[in-house]
Amino acid sequence: MIQRIEKLVKQMDIKGLDAVFITNSSNLRYFSGFMGDSIYLIITKERNIILAPSMFAEQARLETKHEVIECSTGLSEKFSEVLTNFNVKRLGFEDTNMTYSDYLKIYEKVNVQMIPLGNFFEELRMIKETSEIANISNACEIGDKAFSYILDIIKPGITEKEVALEIEYYMRRNGAETLSFDSIVASGIRSALPHAKPTDKKIKNGDLVILDFGCKVKGYCSDMTRTICVGEISEQQRQIYDIVHEAQKRAVDFICSGKKTSEVDNIARDYIGQNGYKDNFIHKLGHGVGLDIHEFPTLPNSSDIELHPNMVVTVEPGIYIEDFGGVRIEDTVVVKKDGVDVLTKSSKELIIL
Repeated sequence: MIQRIEKLVKQMDIKGLDAVFITNSSNLRYFSGFMGDSIYLIITKERNIILAPSMFAEQARLETKHEVIECSTGLSEKFSEVLTNFNVKRLGFEDTNMTYSDYLKIYEKVNVQMIPLGNFFEELRMIKETSEIANISNACEIGDKAFSYILDIIKPGITEKEVALEIEYYMRRNGAETLSFDSIVASGIRSALPHAKPTDKKIKNGDLVILDFGCKVKGYCSDMTRTICVGEISEQQRQIYDIVHEAQKRAVDFICSGKKTSEVDNIARDYIGQNGYKDNFIHKLGHGVGLDIHEFPTLPNSSDIELHPNMVVTVEPGIYIEDFGGVRIEDTVVVKKDGVDVLTKSSKELIIL
């Protein structure tokens, strides 16, 4: 935690900030250890202060080592007092996490220049510490075990909702704190919907089934996708599976420190396009993973962020054909100097149940 604060203060100096204040729950946890929201974290060059409503003050004292000021009459009143006491003139804030009405409540009470920071905090979190990678890896291991478990459960007649429930129950029973996101189980023609929510649709023979799920360990997320087939597989289903499989492999093999995110995306996108499905890969290749399921860096072909060691990203190309179905394969990987460490270990060979 001390190193994180020191790194933040150096960036504050570069930006000419006297202080920053943080309200986003993931940023709060990263810079304080507090596992909740509804508090203000104020970081100056000398002190770190948490302003907490009475109902969260004791939790803040237990979970953090920062100074905690209990605010029984509202955060904004005490907020102004603290800024005045520390002679804050330029205050950085999370404009991407604040509503306009909340901004006005603060702006009207403080006599400071408020500097919007955009994705400043999220960019500081891009390169993961060893402990962060260990937590993500542990979450991925639970996900792998859940995938192995669910292969014995899926059969014709079971519903998408029932499959999702089994996956989620297994992960919680085997060490997960919670889910990284709402699980995706999409079968048949619904597998052409990248973010389909599980329904009462029954899985039947001949269905492609996309399983996209993850869990959290000590606040850190896992994310994986596998596509399987139930019963006989058609020639076109096998074709698009093989194309996505090879595109994903090529992208994973290409990643290393120094590569641009756009370059990685294009490796998979170009291969899919060369095989006739350019218009059926309808999302970016991947995203960062950490305290949030979608973090920086992202891997679209419009982005030129340079990859560095210990960034954690997903690689998840897909092909989606309306009224037919789709395939997506996703791994979570750690960027290394000369390649990657793949954290999701489940087989990517086509599985037919």
